[in-house]
Amino acid sequence: MNGSFFQNPTFPSNKNNFEVSPPGNVSIENTLSMEQSLIENILRLNKGKKVKAYVSYPDSSAWQNKVYDGIIEEAGRDHLIIKDVSTSSWYLIRLIYLNYVEFEEKIIYVNPYQENIKY
Repeated sequence: MNGSFFQNPTFPSNKNNFEVSPPGNVSIENTLSMEQSLIENILRLNKGKKVKAYVSYPDSSAWQNKVYDGIIEEAGRDHLIIKDVSTSSWYLIRLIYLNYVEFEEKIIYVNPYQENIKY
């Protein structure tokens, strides 16, 4: 019916325009995708470090603001997994609720335009 008005968009099919190869002798497993969020990359680089994650749940009256204390186990595009060593509890935190993270150790940070930095 509306085939002449709404056509499917066409995109370039050359995938080589979007591939990024790591510089030097860096293995692909250790590089972080430029498509991923920077906060995810920082959390992933600091896996195994003790942190305090400050989280706000605006729709909750009981848990408006909460602090999760533990070790970063995993980080994904939309989540952070923290293990609380004192209670052996595991927390899956959606990054949309994350305000900030306080590290108790040096932070490993990779700037795509500079070398690795430890703060």
